[in-house]
Amino acid sequence: MFVYKYPDWVCATVLSTGKTLYFDGAKDLFRFLKGSSGDTPGVEASWVTEYYGLKMIDATKAFYVIGSDVYGPMGHELIAFATREEAEEFMADHKGRKILLFHDIDAEVLKGLK
Repeated sequence: MFVYKYPDWVCATVLSTGKTLYFDGAKDLFRFLKGSSGDTPGVEASWVTEYYGLKMIDATKAFYVIGSDVYGPMGHELIAFATREEAEEFMADHKGRKILLFHDIDAEVLKGLK
């Protein structure tokens, strides 16, 4: 998928080689970072686009809502927020199921997102 078509969902990660990889949503970023083999080595930093402000924020500090009625370019998505308050507000407005932190997202969580 071409990420430039979906600027509101873009995520990125920088590898220790200096190469930057771009993704069309947090779900695909996490599939790269925390796929079936666990954490990906050589990752220096990762960013996600937060939902309300559409700014890139540190993926490790974001709050993620799953199970909402908002879909990303590839279907069900991890919706990122800079604060827990924003995540809670979104969850109430969009029937979100749960708020997760970076370390909560693993292969099992990703399997549930289609």
